Amino acid sequence: MASNQAIPTIQADNARTRVTEWRFLPGAATGWHRHEMDYVVVPMTNGNLKLVDGEGNETVAELFSGQSYFRQAGVEHDVININDHEFVFVEIEFK
Repeated sequence: MASNQAIPTIQADNARTRVTEWRFLPGAATGWHRHEMDYVVVPMTNGNLKLVDGEGNETVAELFSGQSYFRQAGVEHDVININDHEFVFVEIEFK
């Protein structure tokens, strides 16, 4: 996988949930995507991620290890690591 792509690793996937670890080298991105399920993100490291929505609007999220957040299905964005270090989070999707 190219170094500019975040690396997803599915840790669990069953009838009710999917748990994915996402690893981002500096500058890596998820690529444009739409969340089809409600989800929780649990940051494993501290840092900032740039979020770009469908209209090109950019925001920066400051995240802290262990401080999770919830989002509803339908979110569309690209997520980019703007840190000078690897950023890791775990995403838990509810089916």
